Amino acid sequence: MMMMMTVMAVALHLILRLSDNTALCQIFFLRMGRGRAENGAVRTGMRFAAAAVAMLGLCLAGTAQSQHRNSRGVPRTSAAATRPEMRVDINHASVEELLKIPGMTPSWAGRIVRFRPYHSKLDLLEYGIVTSHVYDQIKDYVIAHREAQ
Repeated sequence: MMMMMTVMAVALHLILRLSDNTALCQIFFLRMGRGRAENGAVRTGMRFAAAAVAMLGLCLAGTAQSQHRNSRGVPRTSAAATRPEMRVDINHASVEELLKIPGMTPSWAGRIVRFRPYHSKLDLLEYGIVTSHVYDQIKDYVIAHREAQ
């Protein structure tokens, strides 16, 4: 991503430098005649510069949008998450205990109990036990302990 942004910035810089220097413009584009380019070379250069700016904007927007997710694309745990000792263990909790979690429904709690054991709470999402929307709601309230309690 960073390399693409660098290439686009360099291309934009070259286009702007070439438009100021007639000799370089003649080398990279078509001949210049009395301040106007023949065959639309300047128009082509300006279109390329506009495309470079648009691509740079898209790259920056994509980077800003994905900053709050980890390498798997899953949102990170929020700052308002409960302490680990207060979370519900998805490997050992009953359906009734799971239903105390905000956003949990009886059907999702039943699926969590049915498909045990889990190595981590991300297994809920990776194995399709819950949807990403449900996972976003419950991720701060669950934990997966592997040892017996």
